[in-house]
Amino acid sequence: MTQEQDIKNAVEVMRKGGVILYPTDTIWGIGCDATNEEAVARVYKIKQRDDSKALICLVDSDARLQRYVRQVPDVGWQLIDCIEKPTTIIFDGAVNLAPNLIAEDGTIGIRITKEPFSHELCYRFQKAIVSTSVNISGEPAAQNYRDIDPRIIEQVDYVCFSRRQEHKPHQPSGIIKLGMGGEVKIIR
Repeated sequence: MTQEQDIKNAVEVMRKGGVILYPTDTIWGIGCDATNEEAVARVYKIKQRDDSKALICLVDSDARLQRYVRQVPDVGWQLIDCIEKPTTIIFDGAVNLAPNLIAEDGTIGIRITKEPFSHELCYRFQKAIVSTSVNISGEPAAQNYRDIDPRIIEQVDYVCFSRRQEHKPHQPSGIIKLGMGGEVKIIR
């Protein structure tokens, strides 16, 4: 299967409210339409995770980021411009996302992905995509496809074919939280 067909299949599944497994710019992710409350609820259920623990999203561009954050502070743009490794930024003022995706304090973690597969997936989907580690809550995250628990594979609607053969170490993203006054706190 071509990468183009793989992305097309994944987009079609998410548009129908489905949940996918896909390679990201870091580790493998469980994904769905970040604006679909029922799909987000399924992700929490698959991970056996309390929905008070917020999930993060991937987007493909600065413009898409601005759809989901009321106002990106200047320091946010500076971080996006200068950080080399994949880094999720937690922003205040989340908007236009499923309510069960937004943290109780109104924040959302978003990462602009530059990795070719996940970038193209986000671009083609034209919306934010949930990106949470592929694991049952409390268990190790799947770095590669071969690490994914079969119990999770059984519960999703589509598993991407791209990058399944990889067997190399991957790290979760860094996480930085931005405060209302421009404070920067490194979480991971």
